[in-house]
Amino acid sequence: NPDQSMGVAPAGNFNTAAGVDTTVEHGTTQFTIVDAYGNVVSMTSTVESSMGSFHMVDGFLLSNQLTDFSANPYDSTGALVANRVEGGKRPRSTMAPTLVFKGTTPDEFYMATGSPGGGTIIQYVVKTLVGALDWNLNAQQATSLVNFGATNSKNTNIDSSNVQLSLVDLIEGLKAKGHGISNTAQTSGISTIMKVNINNQSKYAGGVDPRREGIVLGNGAL
Repeated sequence: NPDQSMGVAPAGNFNTAAGVDTTVEHGTTQFTIVDAYGNVVSMTSTVESSMGSFHMVDGFLLSNQLTDFSANPYDSTGALVANRVEGGKRPRSTMAPTLVFKGTTPDEFYMATGSPGGGTIIQYVVKTLVGALDWNLNAQQATSLVNFGATNSKNTNIDSSNVQLSLVDLIEGLKAKGHGISNTAQTSGISTIMKVNINNQSKYAGGVDPRREGIVLGNGAL
């Protein structure tokens, strides 16, 4: 029913629903780069928690990313958990560095984006993609859009960090559909690069998240 919140979505055929990380994220950064040769990278780098494992070697911190595995390999029914620790596995993660191409060849690159933010990274990235690809916003506009979304819970998150923006209509509209609302500030750190056309020349434009430290830089060669 598009006019009524379903609350918590059932987990389908899985025995247990995946857990939701609700902790404030401090250990992840996103950088998005296009070099003078057209090489593109969107990288979400993390030590997991702030200061990672608190162990430093050769000037850098070791992560505690292994804590993203489920500590208990069995659920309450005794069934094995998919996210259990095993050799050759990576833990469940919401990190979503993204590249967008208009076609199937590298020279048809159009957009790169990504964000830190723990369990809410996906909604930050999807919001930015929708703004740029569906609503034709530029890199900064799409990045700066209000963050909102749900992590399979009864509450929908609405970013209230922009105190100059009234969200009354949005919040009341969602409440009318049965949504519970959490309007705390969000911990996104989106960085976006998009290919643009200026005076019939292909250029790149960047956008940086106003909710977190970050900067857009260019050397003029692009």
